Amino acid sequence: MRRLELAERPDWRATAEREGFAFHTFEGERYWDERGCYVFSEAQVLRDLQAPAQALHALCLDAVARIVESEALMTRLAIPPTFFDLIRQSWHAREPHLYGRFDFSYDGEGPAKLIEANYDTPTSLYEAAAFQLIWLEEQIQRGVLAPHTTQFNSIAEELVRAFGAFDRRDRFHFSAIAGSVEDRGTTDFLRRMAAHAGLRTGHIDLQDIGLDSQGRFVDLAGEPIVRLFKLHAWEHIFQEPFGLAIQASGTQFVEPAWKALVSNKGLLPLLWEWHPGHPNLLPAHRDEHPEAAVPKGWVRKPYFSREGANVDILTYDGQRVFEDGPYDDAPYILQRFAPLPRFGDSYTLVGAWVIGDQACGIGIREDDSLITKDSARFVPHIVLD
Repeated sequence: MRRLELAERPDWRATAEREGFAFHTFEGERYWDERGCYVFSEAQVLRDLQAPAQALHALCLDAVARIVESEALMTRLAIPPTFFDLIRQSWHAREPHLYGRFDFSYDGEGPAKLIEANYDTPTSLYEAAAFQLIWLEEQIQRGVLAPHTTQFNSIAEELVRAFGAFDRRDRFHFSAIAGSVEDRGTTDFLRRMAAHAGLRTGHIDLQDIGLDSQGRFVDLAGEPIVRLFKLHAWEHIFQEPFGLAIQASGTQFVEPAWKALVSNKGLLPLLWEWHPGHPNLLPAHRDEHPEAAVPKGWVRKPYFSREGANVDILTYDGQRVFEDGPYDDAPYILQRFAPLPRFGDSYTLVGAWVIGDQACGIGIREDDSLITKDSARFVPHIVLD
């Protein structure tokens, strides 16, 4: 694994606009950054990223099967008791799921270490599945990259396959919070993949979802929402009036309610407890004293947080790295610190995508800090031996 400096395509912004990549730049700062790329060998991809992602996915599914049968474990994960049955039933019904992303600390040597699982509402999907592939194809066409250069990326194909498991008879609604360009870009990409699988789709802003007199969720035209992809975290839904209507609504939710257990960082201590010494897991336990200083060589994280918010690191040499945020109303975990590798001035996080039940691609983000935030840059990768 190495970082290769490259000249960016002079027309990449026009290409992004043409392809519908509207969030390539945030507040004047690059989000998409092709001034370099990461180079992996095929062995690194297959042995160190794909295989661990596949294995960890299986461990997570096994964990869900154990947790849903235990009210004590669901309580330990801070799931509201009102939703125990919803989660349990969604698992027993084997409600289908679409996608998830494991975030790894990986430097090209030694086992990739799981930082967290984004298994409910992961973003950075379009840029991983589509735009970095467009970049690869154009750079090969222009002679910048060798013709035999490849990428670990069958994300789009696996999404089409995953959507193929859903019933084609009813419209599949896709929803996100109004006004988020990134979220809308993610749901629009997923809609295109669903259309490739032969599904009828529609978009509705989350705020516009209604509830009719029969307790069914409906769209603005009054059509019942039979199936809903919601880019809105289950832990938020559990706290909203919307959530109380779900069980009787008849709507199939994607991601299903059982995904709330995997996206919960409280799962990480359970995984370590059940699989101590696993090469891709980090020691972790519930933080019983979150008011105390973080021990040296550990990271404090809330069960529920996004984009590095409320993460507190004390490195092995005593350097504190902290990111403030709004996620301070839930339990915390302590996880052993696994520093992200540094390339130049950037710290690098590898996201390994699992679509359906298949590990099938990676996306890489860089940040100037050990904590990967919403200001991180997305950098493409190649596989070259």
